[in-house]
Amino acid sequence: MPALPSHCPDLSTLYLGAADVARIVERIGLRASLVEVAARIGSALRRWPEFSKVARTADHSRQGVIELMPTSDAQDYAFKYVNGHPGNTRLGLPTVMAFGVLADVATGQPRLLAALSLATAIRTAAMSALVAQHLARPDSRTMALIGNGAQAEFQALAFAEMLGIRSLRLFDTDPAASARLVSNLHGQGLRLLTCASVAEAVRGADIVTTATADKALATVIRPEMVEPGMHFNAIGGDCPGKTELAAEVLRQASVFVEYEPQTRIEGDLQLLPADFAVTEFWQVLSGARPGRRSAAEVTVFDSVGFALEDHAVLGFLEQAALALGLGQRLQLLPPLADPKNLFGSLAPAAVSAAMRPVLLAA
Repeated sequence: MPALPSHCPDLSTLYLGAADVARIVERIGLRASLVEVAARIGSALRRWPEFSKVARTADHSRQGVIELMPTSDAQDYAFKYVNGHPGNTRLGLPTVMAFGVLADVATGQPRLLAALSLATAIRTAAMSALVAQHLARPDSRTMALIGNGAQAEFQALAFAEMLGIRSLRLFDTDPAASARLVSNLHGQGLRLLTCASVAEAVRGADIVTTATADKALATVIRPEMVEPGMHFNAIGGDCPGKTELAAEVLRQASVFVEYEPQTRIEGDLQLLPADFAVTEFWQVLSGARPGRRSAAEVTVFDSVGFALEDHAVLGFLEQAALALGLGQRLQLLPPLADPKNLFGSLAPAAVSAAMRPVLLAA
């Protein structure tokens, strides 16, 4: 290959593996990372009209779902690959696995390739707490956490840090999951009570977070469990045929969503007719629509995750990695002295070998 001229642009892509992302969070601190990601998401939501928006592309199977989530503003394009396979834990695999790319809109050059499994849990918790700051009662101190899987610790710490939650009432159909959660949250300044049922956990809670994993039209929360003033942070219903709240719970509440066209397909909202009124949360941040209007109002955040949140967390990871000197450089793109001469990226010997006939076994 010809030598590259000194002015040839840097075509390398910063790669952050799972260990790099974990080290970023360790260096910055998990609680501080949650707060920073929430601030970045809030800033992006206030620029909502500047982003391209489309419901994610989903490929469903009996075992789960694989999704692609793209968005961009005038500067940065981002997409995330993510799956959701509830049965994976029986195979020793995570339920959710993800990676993402951040690229320049002006040139299309990919700047960042990052593992996003940990970052997805952080951005989901950050978004949940950001929304709850506007929808939950300001005096909320007790949260029920229904579903104590991989998302649970992040949700607990985000709500503790950003809303002042001090007590957690826990329930999971798998007692070992609740025991793990209690162990992991030891020393975090939270009072933890493991409950025998959903109804027991929800009773008296100010905020109810549902983070169940089963791909089913479940009714984890029934109307008789709802108390005046509750805020429901429903994050587990995130694909067609997968819900957590009874339809009547939604009908009796003020419902807020990320991106309505996507939530109607994937969220608990799929249980209701298309004319059921909801509010996109960016409208609350912009002042166009109210959040909580009274202490007795019941509010629901029907969260399915949206690409703008991943756009924000990828920006966080890129800036943090550059500041901390983490990650490595990958050569995803061929360095070319002449950008029109892609053929020239092949060594002459390789070209000659490619032109020789190859005999395939019969």
